[in-house]
Amino acid sequence: MTNAPIFVTRPVLPPLSEMMPFLERIWSSRILSNNGPLLQQFEANLASYLGVQHLSVVCNASLGLVLSLRHFGITGEVITSPFSFVATAHAIRWAGAQPVFADVDPNTLNLDPETVEAQITPQTQAIMAVHCYGIPCDTEGLAAVARRNGLKLIYDAAHAFGVRKGGAPLVAEGDMSVISFHATKVFHSFEGGAIISPDRQTKVAIDRLMNYGIVDEVTVSEVGLNTKMSELHAAVGLAMLPRIDEIIDARDRVANRYWQSLSQIPGLHCLCPPGQPGHNSYAFPVRIGQDYPISRDELYTQLRLEGIFARRYFHPLISDLPMYSGLPSTAEGRLPRARAAGDEILCLPLYPDLAEADQDRIIGIVSRPC
Repeated sequence: MTNAPIFVTRPVLPPLSEMMPFLERIWSSRILSNNGPLLQQFEANLASYLGVQHLSVVCNASLGLVLSLRHFGITGEVITSPFSFVATAHAIRWAGAQPVFADVDPNTLNLDPETVEAQITPQTQAIMAVHCYGIPCDTEGLAAVARRNGLKLIYDAAHAFGVRKGGAPLVAEGDMSVISFHATKVFHSFEGGAIISPDRQTKVAIDRLMNYGIVDEVTVSEVGLNTKMSELHAAVGLAMLPRIDEIIDARDRVANRYWQSLSQIPGLHCLCPPGQPGHNSYAFPVRIGQDYPISRDELYTQLRLEGIFARRYFHPLISDLPMYSGLPSTAEGRLPRARAAGDEILCLPLYPDLAEADQDRIIGIVSRPC
């Protein structure tokens, strides 16, 4: 291998010159955490950009999911997707609840409302659905299931920053949504996330829960956590936010080049057509079918030998991991569509400044595998 490695993603960074005024404010004020002025500004700017009213910034999305479950007092069963990053199910366990896995829609790879409803028992209290790759779930179908059965509907919207559905912000769906600002995401603050609440009262409760349950100097009303974001991370977010439209446009251009080159190859299905209104081009997943010359894993290995680090998102399934594989919902034959996706999906490198020459290397191998 003579070329520099190409990773599945690479974070955009704001120019240091744009970070310095924020750093000077931090050094001048010596306010480093505890809902400082930069955090308050970041929350307000984010809410305005996303088109939501009640947003709470947290130190990471995983703890945001835990808080959402804790707020609603969920300790029973939570129906969720096996085709996701492990943080989804881990958050359910850390909140003291039990994940139950349902199968996915074969086209979107998001939870199928019919399979969700089939998994409901008297112990079911919530649905935690994932907008996989930023592709919107069947929000209407899931909302109907939740409503009929008296369940809370929480969205793991880690991939869905800025995504809109029918012109409205996707993160406003459900009883609560949680976004990730991890360094690998479309928008990042190095680490971080946000919880979208449906009303002011819920936001106040979340803000208290994320600060140990403290009400005032002498009052602690509940068992809370410390999930606050620091002023330094808020500063990164404030420097990144004015660039986000430019970043998404650049991601769209990379995704469009893939689509133009790969979408007609027999046996290779591109899941996310570019140019969809409101999408964010978080990833470029391709599905390797039987008509493709080699298997998904063989293509993955071939790319790695050339220094191209595509990722098998999501393999193995969460339901195959040892802490979950013994659950009744993971029994053989229960999750056929998720299992097929786990065996066939490969996410190709995608980031705003992916050089055309590097992308051409990737396209060349995927188009003509050995």
